[in-house]
Amino acid sequence: MATSSQSCGVCDLRHITKPSIVWCTECDEGLCTGCQEHHSLSKSSKRHNVISIIEYQKLPTDVQKITQYCSKHDEKFQIYCKKHECPCCSKCLVESHTECWDIVNLDDVIHNVKTSNALFEIEETLVEVAENLQKICQLKQDNRSTLKKKKMEIEKEIKKTRTKINNHLDKLQENLMKQVYEVEEKENLKIYQLVSSLEIKEKEIAEYQRNISNIKQHATDLQMFLLMKQIEKDVCSEDKFLH
Repeated sequence: MATSSQSCGVCDLRHITKPSIVWCTECDEGLCTGCQEHHSLSKSSKRHNVISIIEYQKLPTDVQKITQYCSKHDEKFQIYCKKHECPCCSKCLVESHTECWDIVNLDDVIHNVKTSNALFEIEETLVEVAENLQKICQLKQDNRSTLKKKKMEIEKEIKKTRTKINNHLDKLQENLMKQVYEVEEKENLKIYQLVSSLEIKEKEIAEYQRNISNIKQHATDLQMFLLMKQIEKDVCSEDKFLH
């Protein structure tokens, strides 16, 4: 039975569009200025509770959807079934709640509900839950800060360790290269000395080669024989030197 809060429900039935200025919580509909006046004077509705349409529209949407009338039978709720925890109209009672024993008058259930202990406990619970949520949020924020700080400490330690490793590797490289240079210098000296010795031996052999033809022509056989022995010794010595 609920109508849009923007327009007058009574005028809508007459196919007239007028803006509502109040909302009747009993009729579940908005009323324009003219209909409100009639509504306040009518014997059946003059005791109905009405609020300004502006205040009504401030209510949450879920609350606005809760009506005084049964959506299935379009009758006003009169009974409350404690077993199913739902309001019922007279037809609901006959159709669906014939076996329910815990049936009470709806007015008795909702009487003074806004000042009831149940509502007070709900409000207290909501306050407690809100405080707990705030504490949890703050704790998680603190955890984030701690985590960020820890990450920075670890990152700093990693960089420090990496610097130490790099310094150690640089020092190791320096020492190894120093050894390589020393070995290179030492081996170069050996090679130089060997090449110098080989050049001397090469000159001696070349001298033998130049003189042997002249010796064959002009030296005596004894001289030739003894020279051959000397050359053999020298060549043998050179061969050992090479190997």
